[in-house]
Amino acid sequence: MAAGEQEEQRTLEETPTWAVSICCFFFILLSLSIEVGLHKLSAILKKNNRRSLGKALAKIKTEMIKYGFISFLLTISQQIPLSKICVREAVANSFLPCSDPPLMRSLTEEVASWDFGEEKGRSLNATANEVNYCESKGMVSLISDDGIQQLNIFIVFLAVFHISSCTLTMCLGMAKMRRWKKWENETQTLEYQIAHDSSRFQYTRQTSVGKRHLNFWSNYSPLLWMVCFLRQFYRSVSKDDYFTLRNGFIAANISVGGNFNFMKFLSRTYDQDFEKIVRIRSWIWIFSILFIFFSAHEFYNHYWLPFIPLVVAIIGGTKLQVVITNMCVDSVKEKAVIKGTILVKPNDDYFWFGRPEWLLYLIQFILLQTSFQLAFFAWTWYEFGPRSCFNREVESIAIRVIMGVTVQILCGYVTLPLYALVTQMGSGMRSAVFTERVTEGLKSWHKRAKQSVSNNNSTSSKYLASLHSRKSESSIKENLSNRGDSRECNENTMHPLPLPLA
Repeated sequence: MAAGEQEEQRTLEETPTWAVSICCFFFILLSLSIEVGLHKLSAILKKNNRRSLGKALAKIKTEMIKYGFISFLLTISQQIPLSKICVREAVANSFLPCSDPPLMRSLTEEVASWDFGEEKGRSLNATANEVNYCESKGMVSLISDDGIQQLNIFIVFLAVFHISSCTLTMCLGMAKMRRWKKWENETQTLEYQIAHDSSRFQYTRQTSVGKRHLNFWSNYSPLLWMVCFLRQFYRSVSKDDYFTLRNGFIAANISVGGNFNFMKFLSRTYDQDFEKIVRIRSWIWIFSILFIFFSAHEFYNHYWLPFIPLVVAIIGGTKLQVVITNMCVDSVKEKAVIKGTILVKPNDDYFWFGRPEWLLYLIQFILLQTSFQLAFFAWTWYEFGPRSCFNREVESIAIRVIMGVTVQILCGYVTLPLYALVTQMGSGMRSAVFTERVTEGLKSWHKRAKQSVSNNNSTSSKYLASLHSRKSESSIKENLSNRGDSRECNENTMHPLPLPLA
């Protein structure tokens, strides 16, 4: 045992060079493999016209750089001993994650009473000296070196779970989109053309959309929200809903009867939305810090904190279902008979405060908070064991895991694809309606047009300036000539020429 402890405390000057070389070679090879894999993935996405996903991948790499920078700062802070920042014992013993009394003093006394050799106990004696530094002042360390190292490991867990959450969200969304792609292919069949004949009259309540949305509960907001709450868990988007929203978008923004591939437009829109949610904004970091703060045992957060992302996800998904029903009800409110199919009218007023993008911020908050909570649970399991004070009760473990997995699947498979579909019913039309090549062409054309306009303005200003200078020169000459004539007249009047004598 003593030999093993001595082996663990060997420094690099006591370690064979071949062992250090093998470790360095392994980590460098792993880093290069990850870099090459990311470059190839970016090339594949660019080749398949999924450039928004390529941008999302670039943002994920940016977030990984942030994680790495935080880890780098934590590593440096170990060299700047934060453990020598002392606080009062009453402050240090407040808001503890565990309800057990602190054991720092007894642990310090036990460490000091052990008999270490000079080489074996060097690191432990250094820790004891840092503790004794604050104890000599009658205070306690703000955070120990071991705590900083554990925080560094927590950052690694956060990075891994963030990448895993983004990957799972993208896979679930693509699985849901694959089902909608089959419905889009049906729009090119003869059966679809007959069923959606624009010259056929039919009662609104006898249509499939009317049977789904035009019911008595659609006129009462509490009943409507209850039905939409249940609907998002079963057939959140039916085939008739997809066709209704598709036809309404095409009628409002493209042209009725046009051969527009709505599914490709949705895929580009989903890629743009996914690009936005992978970024961790500053306000999400603030909520994460608050999550760590509320991990104190006084708040009993393991009973209520995991439910916050679930409640927000359910409210957001229910609101999207309510928007679909309200659009269908308003479109046929005064029409008992319609010609063709029900055409909904896109409008931002159906969304909260007329801002459809606010729902995307909620989804972003839900996904990142869920991955943060799962990372925190895995980190506490790894660092302190399965039955530590963080996860002492079986109910706490079950709640954290079940809620995290449920919210991840619900947002990835239901809420985010539903958002990409329903928010197209806003007053404006998103840029994803054009392909990326067309968008880049329009941007370059707009840039050239601005340059030509600025050049024309500069040329016209120079021409006007030269014309103005010419006019000013001519006016100056005229003034000078007029002044010369006036001077001659004045001289003639004041000094008349002598007349010849008779």
